[in-house]
Amino acid sequence: MKKIKYLYKTLLILFAMLCLNACEYEIQDIDKVQEFLEVKASSTDITLDENTLTDDVLTFTWTPARQMSDDYVISYTTKLDIVGNNFGGSTTIMTYEDDGTFSKSFTYEQINNWANEKWKIKVNQPFTLEFRVVAQWEGGPTFEAPEVRTIRVNVEPIKVIIFDADKMFISGSAATGEKIEMTKTLENQSQYAWVGNLIPGELQIPVELDGSTYYIVPKEGDGTLHDGEAETVKMEETPVSWNIETAGEYRVVVNMAKSVITIYSPAKALKPAVVTWPLDGVTQTTTVTKLWRYGSDGWAWKEINFVPSLADPQIFVYSGAAISGRTKFGVAAVNVAYVYTGNKSGADTTVTLGSSYDLYSGYGGSGTDNPRNSYFSIPSGTNYIILDTRNMKAFFDQR
Repeated sequence: MKKIKYLYKTLLILFAMLCLNACEYEIQDIDKVQEFLEVKASSTDITLDENTLTDDVLTFTWTPARQMSDDYVISYTTKLDIVGNNFGGSTTIMTYEDDGTFSKSFTYEQINNWANEKWKIKVNQPFTLEFRVVAQWEGGPTFEAPEVRTIRVNVEPIKVIIFDADKMFISGSAATGEKIEMTKTLENQSQYAWVGNLIPGELQIPVELDGSTYYIVPKEGDGTLHDGEAETVKMEETPVSWNIETAGEYRVVVNMAKSVITIYSPAKALKPAVVTWPLDGVTQTTTVTKLWRYGSDGWAWKEINFVPSLADPQIFVYSGAAISGRTKFGVAAVNVAYVYTGNKSGADTTVTLGSSYDLYSGYGGSGTDNPRNSYFSIPSGTNYIILDTRNMKAFFDQR
């Protein structure tokens, strides 16, 4: 027991002595190294210009780092990236600079290409560059900490007029908050259309393109509805809404090739053609929503699956099995029916695939008013037909 007490006292004394000795030595800070490296940019805000792609848009300069003895070899490395990437290995433009080089320039084209291809910047989105210079030493008796300087530059990209779509939608409070996909029209793959009910509120046309969302907006104006009139539009990242005042069925048509939108309210609704023709002394009134064909492949009326376009109920599109020979199209499957054909003279109109033709209509059967005995002479392989009964045009093709 006495030994234990003795050891305990001894340890306490030793611990106290160690503490006293520690107090005799002050912590010595390493002398701060004076750094001389400084970096400047020719501008902290630049705008890319597609007309001067090969010119320098940005130059960085830097001063020499601190002087060391001849035992050390200094090297400078430059890095260019965008803010947020933290100079990652896959995104950094890194250069080991030659001896005596204290500047680095970049062209409009270089910055633009890296923004699009390496950094995947969204079209028309501003971004911020980070440029870093690292001075480091090798050799010498001791390690020398590198000098590092970083500077940022704001960039306005080349403005690109975007007018394309992967998908297009009807949206906004007028669509009760839903996002309804529009459909490409059968007769024009550059045209989207939709028919449906809207309520009073705001109508927006969002577009999905390459993973980003844009909006079809008026090129000029505030979104006032030009009922039934084609209006020039553009695509922007910020929506502009059309004001819908009356509830009912609307038709929205966006022609991407022409950069126009046409919105039809119930008051300006497009309707199918209505034709009259005599049958057994009785006038027939027919709303044209379906067509039949008649011709040399049997000389009998046959159904043909013409589909009315979403853009206009007076445009009919056929896409199916190939047809050929002398052919006319009627609103009913009777010999004296009102027909659509290639002329009124009782002759044949020879068709070349990929071409458009004037469309004639009527029920006459003699003289100069003889559409009933007039035909399109359609070549073999024809499996795509557009009959535009509003503008009286026909188109034939093989697809």
